[in-house]
Amino acid sequence: TKKLDTHKKKNVKAIFFLTGKYTKKETALVRRMIDEGHAIGNHGMTHASFPKLSVEELKEEITSLHDFVLENYNYEMQYLRPPCGEYSEKSLQITKELGYKTIMWSFAYVDWNTENQPSPEESLQNALNCAHNGGIYLLHSVSATNCQILGSLIDGLKAKGYTL
Repeated sequence: TKKLDTHKKKNVKAIFFLTGKYTKKETALVRRMIDEGHAIGNHGMTHASFPKLSVEELKEEITSLHDFVLENYNYEMQYLRPPCGEYSEKSLQITKELGYKTIMWSFAYVDWNTENQPSPEESLQNALNCAHNGGIYLLHSVSATNCQILGSLIDGLKAKGYTL
């Protein structure tokens, strides 16, 4: 919620890559993301490793979440981020055949471990130092650090002349 509040206050849209578990559990937040103009991306129904799946399993992993979001939120996803960044030529081809654009990131850090959160000051400085044209930041929503630094990160990127 705090992350969405910051996006709204700063008038910055994002793509939120969601799993099946999240879309089923956090219905109000998913609805808010859509209603506030953010894009919803496919992150797999079960967060499975794409290269380890058969063609049929991979198609099911992607289309089951696609269909669930379409049926329950009336939203058709078009972007996909493979779980853990794991992909293969086969998974990229299947993803494309299913009508998705695969999106990877250019900046990420260990922010998903809720028991061992990185320093907000160091994280913010690192994120700002890594800024570049076309940058795509992977910031997990479970990270307390990301919630703390998001507003300052947005302001810092804008101050450097980037359009968000």
